[in-house]
Amino acid sequence: MTDWITVPIDPRILRGALDVERTEHGLLPHRLPARARAQFPDDGYLAMVEAQPAGVRLAFRTRATAVELDVLTTKTIYQGMPAPPNGVYELRVDGRPAGRAEVHGGNLHVIDMTTGTADTRPGPPGTLRFTDLPAEVKDVEIWLSHTQITELIALRADAPVEAVPDRGRPVWLHHGSSISHGSNADRPTGTWPALAAALGEVELINMGLRGNALLDPFTARAIRDTPADLISLKIGINVVNADLMRLRGFAPAVHGFLDTIREGHPGTPLLVVSPLLCPIHEDTPGPGAMDFDGRTVRFRATGDPADRAGGRLTLTVIRDELSRITAQRATDDPNLHHLDGRSLYGEPDFAELPLPDRLHPDSAGHRRIGERFAAHAFGAGGPFARTGDGAGPAQQPKDSTIGDRRS
Repeated sequence: MTDWITVPIDPRILRGALDVERTEHGLLPHRLPARARAQFPDDGYLAMVEAQPAGVRLAFRTRATAVELDVLTTKTIYQGMPAPPNGVYELRVDGRPAGRAEVHGGNLHVIDMTTGTADTRPGPPGTLRFTDLPAEVKDVEIWLSHTQITELIALRADAPVEAVPDRGRPVWLHHGSSISHGSNADRPTGTWPALAAALGEVELINMGLRGNALLDPFTARAIRDTPADLISLKIGINVVNADLMRLRGFAPAVHGFLDTIREGHPGTPLLVVSPLLCPIHEDTPGPGAMDFDGRTVRFRATGDPADRAGGRLTLTVIRDELSRITAQRATDDPNLHHLDGRSLYGEPDFAELPLPDRLHPDSAGHRRIGERFAAHAFGAGGPFARTGDGAGPAQQPKDSTIGDRRS
């Protein structure tokens, strides 16, 4: 019988979450704080998205050769469409891939797009199990699925566990849309922000919110109030495909979003990234719509290109406006930077790695975007390049043994 040690799941070993809610089952990581969640629209979609733990991971140091994690998952499915695969959970040991696992069962959150209604069907919890780990002291990370909500019930190991000592890595907070969240990436460390963070050797807080990079004031306040050494914002695609605002409202909204962030991070390197290439919305306004042929989902733009004259937004318009706004502000804010998203994914990339659903890159696309972002942002001369002393960590977990031994 394995001599298990039950490990409390607390902030010392939970990375990438802005808040944790205690539920009847355990702990639910959130990527927006409670104050922001109280100001959500009442359609429930953003609540679902921010609770999908993109970039959230358990990180600890141990000699354990076996680790178990009990979880209750909630998977979203759309009525009439094929059910997505189970979410992937990844184990990394000393920064290297060491295993993957899935959890069967869990809740099903069923959305009916024709009626706009949703229903949650309860299911049982499951256990992730990783075994045959090397017996020496090592740093272990369990990356939670970026595609399904995960309530953390219990963590066990067969040897004592302690928090990972401070490694002096800067904290990078990134906010963006579904691509930043990880749509179509096949695993949680395969999203482009996770790939870029690994290459840049930084601690990631991923505030990519699928469908909800909409310049919401509560999101700006959450970024303002979160300790971070580096911040990036990928703005534009959701504003277009939601047909949320016109040009008259967009520019002041961007200024207000940046003003709020600067209240808490006046000198933090801040990189504004304009949209990646997306042909359906380059010159055609939203709203976006989904087509389903019984096998695949594809997106399309439903607006009229002629309406650009009246202030409706396209990706081309937004790129020009973001370039103008950041150039204007940079005269008084030398730590504000701009990056044209087409340098991460542009026309040559679309020809080689087309968007499978016309909106989101596949796993190969995520890798290319992550590698290019890392080279631009973290490379020599980039906006996030370290100085001689490096950027100090915004969050410093304490090094202490955690857990109670049980048979």
